[in-house]
Amino acid sequence: MNDIRLPVPYFAQWESAHLVPEFVNGTLRAEDDPAWAAWGSETPDEYAFWAGRTCGVACLRMVLAYRDGSAPAPALITRECVEAGAYVIEDDGVRGLIYAPFAEYVRARWNLAAIVHPQMTLPEVTATVVSGRPVMISVHGSIRYPAGQPAGKGGHLVLVVGYVDDHFLVHNPSGLPGISQEFFRISADDLEGYFAGRGVVLAP
Repeated sequence: MNDIRLPVPYFAQWESAHLVPEFVNGTLRAEDDPAWAAWGSETPDEYAFWAGRTCGVACLRMVLAYRDGSAPAPALITRECVEAGAYVIEDDGVRGLIYAPFAEYVRARWNLAAIVHPQMTLPEVTATVVSGRPVMISVHGSIRYPAGQPAGKGGHLVLVVGYVDDHFLVHNPSGLPGISQEFFRISADDLEGYFAGRGVVLAP
């Protein structure tokens, strides 16, 4: 199978990608991100509420930037996803990303092919990305620590942007800089431990 590395730009969930370790471990509050306003929010509190929850928005922005050369502000996409039913605000937080309304929103708003795969295998992910289409897949957030053990499957979204030397290349919106953030290499055996077996193909 031919190797491929799609030149997809990277976006973190937080505006200051270099500070992701501090946001994740709680040593720095999201509302103290010095670049919070670039997210498009009106207040630091709004930014802090959403930034850690919008891995899917970050993945969509990557694909839009790949196609168009730029991407809208995360706040705009997040608000529109709420209106579309892809995120549902509840008393105890946010439910989502909900694939079906998200895919419908992506197709209608951004004229971008979005195909939901409620059941998907890693060989199917491989074939899809090798064909030139990025794949947003559900994995566990502990994938950001590649030297550790998977803490579960699913609950976090990353974008598969390549397949080289029998390894997937992944953009992780909550990855660690220089370790698991952009073009992060991971084998199928290792990825299987995090992968929930579902995803969305996003084709520019």
